[in-house]
Amino acid sequence: MGTDPETLIRRLAVALAIGLLVGAERHWRERDEAAGSRTMGVRTFGLIGLFGGVMAALGAELDGIGTALMVAGGLGALVATVLPFALREAAAAGSVGATTPVAALATYALGALAVLGAPQAAGAAAVAMTAVLAARESLHELMARITWAELRSAIVLLSMTLLVLPLVPDAPVAWLAGVNPHEVWMLAILLAGVSFAGYLAERLAGAGKGLLLAGAAGGLVSSTAVTLGNAGAAAQGGSAVPLAAGALVAGAVACLRTLVLVFIVSPDTAWRLAAALLAAAAAMGIAATLLARRGMTALEDGRRPDNPFELKSVLRMALLLGGVGAVAKLAATHFGQAAVVAVAALTGLADVDAIALSVPLLAPATVTTSLAATAVAVAVASNIVAKAGYAAALGRRAYAVPYCAGSAAALAAGGVALFLV
Repeated sequence: MGTDPETLIRRLAVALAIGLLVGAERHWRERDEAAGSRTMGVRTFGLIGLFGGVMAALGAELDGIGTALMVAGGLGALVATVLPFALREAAAAGSVGATTPVAALATYALGALAVLGAPQAAGAAAVAMTAVLAARESLHELMARITWAELRSAIVLLSMTLLVLPLVPDAPVAWLAGVNPHEVWMLAILLAGVSFAGYLAERLAGAGKGLLLAGAAGGLVSSTAVTLGNAGAAAQGGSAVPLAAGALVAGAVACLRTLVLVFIVSPDTAWRLAAALLAAAAAMGIAATLLARRGMTALEDGRRPDNPFELKSVLRMALLLGGVGAVAKLAATHFGQAAVVAVAALTGLADVDAIALSVPLLAPATVTTSLAATAVAVAVASNIVAKAGYAAALGRRAYAVPYCAGSAAALAAGGVALFLV
């Protein structure tokens, strides 16, 4: 094995501690049971962890195959010893759960892992396993509340990250104007994750907490959707001023969200934008606060946000991100860097994220950091103007006037801040 006695003792101590940790949670859950009715408690689990460490230590004196056989033999002995008692306990309790036996097997394996040379990893895994065991009620409640659409979206997000991402080429592609597909897919994952987090926040908080809270949560997903939805509600007779306040909060959150996205992909560009976006967000927030004081009421219509994370929308966003990046790069190469600003203005009419996540990646190799910041600022301004137009066209005057006034204040504050910086 080549391990000195002191190191071996420390690793065996970790194996024992792993068993005691898991056993404490298992024992606590059955602490009210009568003596002798519990198959495995804190002492048994402690011994199981130590047993795994001892078998690994004995096997380590052999070659690789011998180590595997020794650990496997110990596992077989553990199953043969524990299984009859676990079956008797399950029959007496009328239970069909297999959590405790499986936890025992995992404890044995982690004890062996601790001695074989990875005590930190084994300890971390033991803590994670104990947390999962202790969160039984919370996890069961979550599974009872979660919808199929939410579960499907989570599976898609994990598949995008763990299955698809490793397969996407991580190099610029010439026929895509030098766009790196791996970076595009990473940005799509980032956008999908942020949108899904915003959706969960709105669903958990509930729209009944008030239009301001609903607008803030909706701004993480889509401030344009909030603006359009509130405009429609106002047109149908809803409280126009509170609805306008909620839409302005969504716009303020969207500005902050854009700043965070840019900071992730290009901190240098984000620092140049920080003052302008913070000023715009502050102006919208102040306007929303003033409107709220004029008569904000809670929204108790029982609506639930639509699931924002569908595979088709993700694929469209990935294509949009790649397309915008390619167009911006071609424009900068063939028509000068200023053409990127024109592309940003047009794209911002529909979406800011495409510019915020693609153009900063071009700096400083293709465009200057200053121009990248200007392009993002122009896209944000274009999007604010577009939403004001939607509010004026779709919402009644009592909604459109305060919303457009707040948007104008945001544009003025952001423009002044950007000019000064």
